[in-house]
Amino acid sequence: MHAPTISQPLNFGQRLLYGLVCALIWPLSALPLRIHYLFSDLVLFPLVFHVAGYRRRIVQKNLRDSFPEKGEAELKQIERSFYHWFCDYIVETIKLFSMSRREMRRRMTFEGTELVERLAAEGRSIGLYLGHYCNWEWVSSMPVWFDQTLAMSQVYHVLESPVMDHLMLHIRARMGSENVSMQEILRYIIGKQRDKQPFMTGFIADQTPMWNSIHLWLPLLNHPETPVFTGTERLIKRFDLAAIYLDIRRVRRGHYAARLVLMEEHTKQVPDFQLTEHYFQLLETTIRRQPELWLWSHNRWKRTREEYEHWLHAND
Repeated sequence: MHAPTISQPLNFGQRLLYGLVCALIWPLSALPLRIHYLFSDLVLFPLVFHVAGYRRRIVQKNLRDSFPEKGEAELKQIERSFYHWFCDYIVETIKLFSMSRREMRRRMTFEGTELVERLAAEGRSIGLYLGHYCNWEWVSSMPVWFDQTLAMSQVYHVLESPVMDHLMLHIRARMGSENVSMQEILRYIIGKQRDKQPFMTGFIADQTPMWNSIHLWLPLLNHPETPVFTGTERLIKRFDLAAIYLDIRRVRRGHYAARLVLMEEHTKQVPDFQLTEHYFQLLETTIRRQPELWLWSHNRWKRTREEYEHWLHAND
């Protein structure tokens, strides 16, 4: 197994700060989850929701535009439930700093692992589609469900703070998954295929692309035109990876169940954009089932087709 990617070397001061942060987080992380949830309910939620009002206008607009069929009372309930879940996500991520593999296997379960095992036995590799839904950080625990013949990894975006970047890399690698930056993913895949080692790499593909990365607009959650990333599809098709979607649900507080859903086994000849369209259809179904568990605070629809046409004209 490769060492996790470290993209930003720390200078002396940053190493001291990183050590201090770890020393502070570790004893907090070691507390039982029920204590974390008390903190989430009694401290984090009032601060985030009532005092700071963290991105509440964006959340309210996203919910209102996505669910025009829902009444005001139901939308307010989803909004509050979202912030409660968001605060839980924060403390659950802190808990990941010290959580044992045994406890994680009990709290984050995966269905359909036999599909992945069959593909790996056939020498096939997998591109895993998922979204900012439920606790995506806990998905890095998937290696506890498989033997080490299948390399597990997730693509990540480098954080601006080198200290936080190192901290998140450490957390995401604790259960045996590798971190691969966007800039290194092509080299990573080529290296794995050269070594004939089957792998499964997770792609969180529901972010908003930059102007120069927009190649496709799709309907999503009552928005007729949503700009979407197509880079995941291009990589999957180029290397003929099997495409799998991770459908996650929250069973109860602190417990998630993820189901591995086969999208396409042989992707090289799949028509362009079909995988991306399929992914967003599956993601929408997942979101509508438990809408409070998606990252509504992300300004998902900040780029419009009209603004995109102006950008194209200005950069022609």
